[in-house]
Amino acid sequence: MNINGLYEDYRREGIFFVVTGPSGVGKTTLMEKLLGRDEGLSYSVSHTTRKQRPNETDGEDYYFVGEKEFFRIKDDGGFLEWAEIYGDYYGTSRGEIERIRASGLDPFLDIDVQGAEQVRNNSAVDAVFIFIAPPSLKELETRIDNRGAEGSESRKKRLNLARDELTRIPDFDYLIVNQDLEQATDDLESVIRAERIKI
Repeated sequence: MNINGLYEDYRREGIFFVVTGPSGVGKTTLMEKLLGRDEGLSYSVSHTTRKQRPNETDGEDYYFVGEKEFFRIKDDGGFLEWAEIYGDYYGTSRGEIERIRASGLDPFLDIDVQGAEQVRNNSAVDAVFIFIAPPSLKELETRIDNRGAEGSESRKKRLNLARDELTRIPDFDYLIVNQDLEQATDDLESVIRAERIKI
């Protein structure tokens, strides 16, 4: 190392951050706030066969594709992980992560717990795994209800799945409880900073 230079040889580059937690816990809101603070992060846009919602933009929120296209990418080995959730398919393309890293940024991925486990079980992937948890199941239930987009059966499925997902916390590197949005954002930012100064 050149003492008169910087310490690039010691710095980690293109750190892959995987953020997960139960549906309705506030992962997307947290990530949007952090992305507004940190220019070194880039949101990894996933593919989905789910119907596009009125407030969503193709290529920004998701790449919205049909099942035929989704399975073409899957069969070509194009997904780092993929999952079926409530009858719809979601996947993270390898190309998206590589594109972000090639641009000098850290990929920031928001996926469900099932998808995060696929990534973690892939020995070829080096990532930091962060679990976002609700203060309580009662609070999570309230947040899901406030969305106003769930039928009673779907709501019940999400809550039952959340109970199971919360038992997976020990498998992750970091746990952030999203009770207060500002505090949770600060906590998430602290994780990013800590990982960047690791040797």
